[in-house]
Amino acid sequence: MSSRNQQLFERAQRHIPGGVNSPVRAFRSVGGVPRFFVEGS
Repeated sequence: MSSRNQQLFERAQRHIPGGVNSPVRAFRSVGGVPRFFVEGS
């Protein structure tokens, strides 16, 4: 993972429990760093 993903994940963890919007997808139990996307198509 890029260091930018790591930075965004750390920032998200300050505002969202686990850094993601679902306890099922909390990366603490999965491990690693989630990917952040600017946009999709």
